[in-house]
Formats: sequence, structure tokens, C-alpha cells
Amino acid sequence: MDDLSPSDLKTILHSKRANIYYLQYCRVLVNGGRVEYVTDQGKKSLYWNIPIANTTTLLLGTGTSVTQAAMRELAKAGVLVGFCGGGGTPLFSANEMDIEVAWFSPQSEYRPTEYLQGWVKFWFDDELRLQAAKTLQQERLARLRQEWNRRSLHDQGFRVDIVRLNQLLTGSEERIQQQTDTTGLLTEEARLTKALFKLAVDTVNYGDFTRAKRGTGSDPANRFLDHGNYLAYGLGATATWVLGLPHGLAVLHGKTRRGGLVFDAADLIKDACILPQAFLSAMRGDDEQAFRQHCIEALTRSESLDFIINTLKSVATDTAAKAVL
Repeated sequence: MDDLSPSDLKTILHSKRANIYYLQYCRVLVNGGRVEYVTDQGKKSLYWNIPIANTTTLLLGTGTSVTQAAMRELAKAGVLVGFCGGGGTPLFSANEMDIEVAWFSPQSEYRPTEYLQGWVKFWFDDELRLQAAKTLQQERLARLRQEWNRRSLHDQGFRVDIVRLNQLLTGSEERIQQQTDTTGLLTEEARLTKALFKLAVDTVNYGDFTRAKRGTGSDPANRFLDHGNYLAYGLGATATWVLGLPHGLAVLHGKTRRGGLVFDAADLIKDACILPQAFLSAMRGDDEQAFRQHCIEALTRSESLDFIINTLKSVATDTAAKAVL
């Protein structure tokens, strides 16, 4: 049987790939034709394979290095690579300036162009861009309602008050449709997220909680929220890369920042999957590794990357169809 090259492995759809890797205190290199990471144990060096054909995102944390050869193979397989701090946060800017989240995107001349063409067809129309933002927000709410009602979440102890949840989401759906600009949409998004924090706190009897950016302080739920959100950003960046959509063509977040579309995409799943797990893990006393594993399992089980890709595809084609040439 002929050996497969990394470029051949891209035939595995990104939406079907299972792995997000976070590595620290190791070296990433090519060994015997395979991409591996090396850890030191005493006088021994231990080599571990990275299944690049089944990987969407690679986060490199504290004490890591990567060779040029490894980056070449990762790019061929379509794996996004991001550099971050300890525990996965914060994610450092690298190839894009003045944004909080940036990625080394693999380069390929063979990504589809139809979705980019559809996106730019409506993007310069303020009204259509606002409509696209509303669509993303409505899809976010529908996903949240679906995921928070999952039995798997209930079995872990996150049994949310369904009546209260539906009231929050129904009210938000109505307010989203009433907004006349992105400032109003962002305000409504922040209002709902604050209410969801309160609902989650009450659901698990967490006690006092105040959301602090970048997990400042000792509160574990804040740290887990930051950590989990960066996993969602990785999926958002992967989805936009797969579809060939530049990160600068945001419809809601960061219109003047080059990474805004990653935030738009990640918001589709952040509150649905990451938020409840952050409070569950904080109550259980999970460490970061256990929390990360729970998040990855939830994202995989819910086929979150599929959902982001399909939603962006629909927005690109449906909104573009309404544009006047």
C-alpha cells in the first residue's frame, strides 16, 4: 500500500476531526515522517505521535517549540496552530496585530471561493450585514436551548430551570429582531450572557460570582470560562479557514479588528457548551486538564464544528441571495 502524504490527509473533513491539542513543556518536530511532540523524563526523551489527519487545532503553551518541518506538515494537513500562555490562556497575537486572538493559518490554494464571494457580496451593505449578525445571534440562541436541554448535561448535575431558560431566550429573540444596529445587538448579547451566568450560578448553587476578563482573581469558574472560550475560538478559526472566510470580515464583533469573524463564529457555541461546563467543573474541583477534556468531549458530542461551518455557509449563501447587484 502506498504511503499517504500529509496533503492527502486533508480529505478527512475538518468537521469530522476529533482532536484539539494543548501542549506545554515539549518540542514539536518531525520524526520518521510523523509529527510528534517530545517530552523529557530524566535522561530519557519520550516521543508521542500527533495524529494530524484527525486534528483541527494545536495550541502551544508555556515552554514549547516547533520546528519548521513540523509547521510544514501541519500546514499540509490543514491544522491551525496558535501560541498561548500557560493553561491555554491567553492566546498570544502572532501573525495578526492588535487583536486578542490570532492563529497561524495553514496556507492552501484549494479552499473553496464560493462562500467568500457570497460573503463579500453582502458584507458591504450595512443592512444585510446587520441581518447576517441577527441570523448568527438567533442561531446561537437555538443552539443554547438545544444544548442546555441535553440529558448528558442533566446527568452531570446541570438541571437548569427550563421555564426560566425559555423566558430568557424568547425575550432575547424578540429584542434581537428589534435592534437597528450592531451596538444594540452587542448590548443584548451582553445582557443575555449576564443573565445566563446568573442562571448557571443558581443551577449549581455556585454562590457569589462576578465575571472577570481573562480569569483575573482566584475564582475557578472565571479561569475555566477563559480557557474553554479559547477552545471555541479554535473551532471558530478552523471553520472560517475551511470556508475561506478572512477573519476581518466580521458582521458583529470587532469590525475594526482583524479577528472579529472568529468571535462571531465562536459565539455560536460558547454559551451552549462552555458556560455550563465551566461551572460544573468549578463545583467539582476539576483541574484544567479535566475541564479541558470535558469541554472537548462536549464540543465533539454536539458536533459543534459541523454546526459552525453549516451556519456560516447558510449565512454566506442566503444573505448573498438578497443582495442587489
